[in-house]
Amino acid sequence: MKPSINAHQAGHYQSLKIEPVEYAEVNNLGIHEFSIVKYVSRWKQKNGIDDLRKAKWYIDRMIELEERRIVRNFVKEEEDTHDR
Repeated sequence: MKPSINAHQAGHYQSLKIEPVEYAEVNNLGIHEFSIVKYVSRWKQKNGIDDLRKAKWYIDRMIELEERRIVRNFVKEEEDTHDR
């Protein structure tokens, strides 16, 4: 079921050839990546620098999550090495 209001009707995606949600769907983006695309795509037409700050928040969050994953993997490898 499609939403009753198309994002194009809102105006801030009208200049784009493809809506961010469609781009995210065909490229299998996660929520963080989708949000970055959405905010960067519309910043000039909608909320200006506030949208860039929102995109930056999602980028920073992705970095934080990736750093945690790297540390967890390193710790697990170290534990596996000591168990041998």
